[in-house]
Amino acid sequence: MIFEELNINKKLTDKTHEQGFKELTLIQEKCLPEIIQGRDVVGQAETGSGKTLAFCLPILDKVTIGGGLQAVVLTPTRELCVQVTEVFKDFGKILGIKTTSVYGGVGIDLQIKKIRTSEIVVGTPGRMLDHLRRKTIDFRRVRFLVLDETDKMLEMGFIDDVEKIIHHVPKHRQTLMFSATILGSIHRLMNKHLNNPVIIKTKSQVDKSKLEQIYYDIYPQNDKFSILVHLLKNNTPGLAIVFCATRRESDIVARNLRHHGINASAIHGGMSQNKRSQSLDSLKNQRTDVLVATDVAARGLDIKNVTHIYHYDVPKTPTEYIHRIGRTARAGENGKAVTLLTEPDHDNFRRVQSNDELEIEKEDIPEFERVSFVRKTNQRERYPQKKRWNPNKRNNRRGGYRKRSKTFERS
Repeated sequence: MIFEELNINKKLTDKTHEQGFKELTLIQEKCLPEIIQGRDVVGQAETGSGKTLAFCLPILDKVTIGGGLQAVVLTPTRELCVQVTEVFKDFGKILGIKTTSVYGGVGIDLQIKKIRTSEIVVGTPGRMLDHLRRKTIDFRRVRFLVLDETDKMLEMGFIDDVEKIIHHVPKHRQTLMFSATILGSIHRLMNKHLNNPVIIKTKSQVDKSKLEQIYYDIYPQNDKFSILVHLLKNNTPGLAIVFCATRRESDIVARNLRHHGINASAIHGGMSQNKRSQSLDSLKNQRTDVLVATDVAARGLDIKNVTHIYHYDVPKTPTEYIHRIGRTARAGENGKAVTLLTEPDHDNFRRVQSNDELEIEKEDIPEFERVSFVRKTNQRERYPQKKRWNPNKRNNRRGGYRKRSKTFERS
């Protein structure tokens, strides 16, 4: 099916061709006609399936210019919020429709100003609720509500915020919900707030002909970083994303990669929005070769020319694995997903392999050079802070405070 067959504004279909979209993806083909007809829709689709356009195009087609805020889109992360906003802006500018994004970590005053003149607002639950409490956003004319990556929002603990936001939206609306999984909590939310929804499910978007999936069984564990350095320097011609389990590990791995001459930057939820945006922009503009990330980067982000995904830490579920590898082998390009398996990861890896759609082949470990890996200990975490000696207090013990030297561990 092609975009011209849809009953929407020709300017929007022309824009899809300008962007290089020729045919509808499976989720678009199934969802778009239902959404255009005004039905509530629940779409189950993996990352990289093209679902953003599936709700963006029909909303833009029906929004009235100058009619106030008419569409609200909720996303779990700031990065996805920015990306969805960019899609709405890119397609909306040819119609004169304004979209703004609202999320935490940045000043709220500029957001308040932009909301007043926008027809569409995309936001994270926390900041959206903040605007509602401040009465700086008016939902009275909202006709479209989209919950994007719903399972991730619930997983991140936003269920109460989402419920409160929904109660502010007029009941006479069209509600669209997209999620990688449709389990118990999703069903409850769907049954409570959607009106006779059409449920659309698509299979995994893992294209086995385009995506090569391999793993290395590494022993001893301490060789993992050295093998990663070898692969990045010798077997990675394009951009790469390295996934770690924690914020701290992402920072440590990125720092060590830079030490060994690899242009890497980190991104995770503990960073300021400005630094997160800088890391993403550096990778997109190819000023950085490697992005070291927690799973915050796995959901919905569209980064072009990513040829390799490295699982430095194995994800806990097949769903998270699929979301990670969805960052590569996009738009008909080839990609490679590499799992660096060590003993602590075996349980997680068995769960990932339980998905029959995934074919992850074992490969022999290549010859590599062992390199240093420095795990810098946080002094305040390791040692309680001692009070400095104050000569004005009588109850001081003799002797001043001796500063401890920095401690390093090598593995």
